[in-house]
This record gives sequence, structure tokens and C-alpha cells, in this order.
Amino acid sequence: MFNIEEVIERLKGLGYEEALAYWIASEREEAEFYRQLAGRARDLGLPESLVETFLKLSRDSEKHAEELAKQFKLSFGREPSSDVPPLEVLPVLGKFERADQVREVLETAMESELIAMRAYQALAEKVGDEHLRELYLKLAEVEKGHYEALKREYERLGG
Repeated sequence: MFNIEEVIERLKGLGYEEALAYWIASEREEAEFYRQLAGRARDLGLPESLVETFLKLSRDSEKHAEELAKQFKLSFGREPSSDVPPLEVLPVLGKFERADQVREVLETAMESELIAMRAYQALAEKVGDEHLRELYLKLAEVEKGHYEALKREYERLGG
């Protein structure tokens, strides 16, 4: 696992180009994460609404990554790459081995999204560059939307 404060410090030192590359990498990793959660939920025979929520989050993240990567390539003439670990993908999948663990998995995923949202909000307050501030505020909104989707599913399952 990684230190969240360390990641925030690394992100704080990035310029706009590097921060955008980070966002793209994070969205790609998040898409894979939610795709795997959907597969695990399906394999465990959990409600289809949960599988669909995970798949929707995966598709949304993949779509964001594709759109941002096109923008990045047009702006900077290269493919994006980042070595900063994403904030929103905590090691949840390993905890998800039985159907009775679904609430714990959702709680952990929701917590992960909230941590990311708050980190991006804090970064928006700390950076001087207006473009970076806007980028981090957009990231915070994306993570807030992910949190709300997970929360709705959690409540639907009686959480």
C-alpha cells in the first residue's frame, strides 16, 4: 500500500501536463479495478444491480481516460504516462472472496473514493496554477460521482 500524504505531496509538485497524465493513468487503473469487481460480484452470484454499478463505473472511467488521452496527445504530441500511484484504487479486490463480504467491499470502495475526492479538493486549494486547480476540482467531482453510485448500491443492499 502507499502513503496517501506522500502521493498528495508528489501530485502537488506536478505541472499541468504531468497531472493530466496522472489522471489518465488513474482512470485506466480504476476502470480495470471496477471491471474486476464486477466479475467477482457476478461469480459470487450477487445482485445484477451491483454488477451493473461496477461495470458502469468501469465504463465511465475508461471513457474519461480515452477522452483525456486524446486531449493529451493533441496538446502535447505524445502518449501520457505517470508513475504516481492512483489514490482511488485501494487493495479491495483481495478482500472480496465471499458474497457476505460485499458490504465491506462497498464500504472500502466508498472510503477510497472519498479519500481521493478530499485529496483532490486539498490539492486544488494548494496549487497556484489555475489550470491545475480546475483539473483537481474536476477530479474531485468525478470521484464524488463514483462515491454516490457506490453509496446508492450500498443502501440498496441494506447497508
